[in-house]
Amino acid sequence: MFSKKRAKSALESLMYIWGEPLDAAMAAEACDITKAEAVECLEELAEEYEQERRGIMIRKVGNGWQFATRPENAEYIEKLCTPVKTRRLSQAALEVLAIVAYKQPVTKAEIDAIRGIKCDRIMEGLMKKELVEEKGRSTGIGRPILYGTTDTFLKQFGFSTLNDLPEIEDIEDTLMADVPEEASDLQMVMEYGSDT
Repeated sequence: MFSKKRAKSALESLMYIWGEPLDAAMAAEACDITKAEAVECLEELAEEYEQERRGIMIRKVGNGWQFATRPENAEYIEKLCTPVKTRRLSQAALEVLAIVAYKQPVTKAEIDAIRGIKCDRIMEGLMKKELVEEKGRSTGIGRPILYGTTDTFLKQFGFSTLNDLPEIEDIEDTLMADVPEEASDLQMVMEYGSDT
C-alpha cells in the first residue's frame, strides 16, 4: 500500500545518496510506486523545502530531481570550502555552446557556417566538459553527427529545462553583434580544468 510519508522519506534518501539528478522512473522503481506517485511526492517535497526556506532545496534538472544549496547561501559555502580553481569558458566556447543550446540538434557544419570558422577543437573541449553530447545522426548527405546540450549544461547554468534559456530571436545576428545582456547567464564561471 502506497504511503506518501514513507515514499517522501525514501525519495529524500535516494536523492541524497545518488548525487546526480535522480530520474523519477528510477526512483519510482526503487520505492515500488508508480512514476506519477514519485513525481507527485518529489514536487510536494520541493514545495515543502521552498516554503520552509531551508538551506537545501530540491531542484528539477531535465527528467531528474536533486538536492541543491540555496543560492543566497553561496557566500557562506565559499568561506567554508577550500577555493576550487575555476576558469571561464573562452568567448569562442561560449559562442559554440550558445549555438548548440539554441539550435539543437545541430551539426558541426551548421555551427561552422554560423560562426564562419571551424569548431572541432572547441566541440571536443565542450564534450570533455560534458556540456555537449552526440544526439544521433542527421538524415542529410553523409549522415553527420547531431549535437545537443546535456543535463550537466542545465545543472551548471542553473536551468531546469531548455525552456529556461533566455530568449534570443536570431542566434546568428546575436553572434555578429556584442553579447546581449540576456545571454549573461552563459558567462557563468565553470568549475573545470582548462580553457576551451
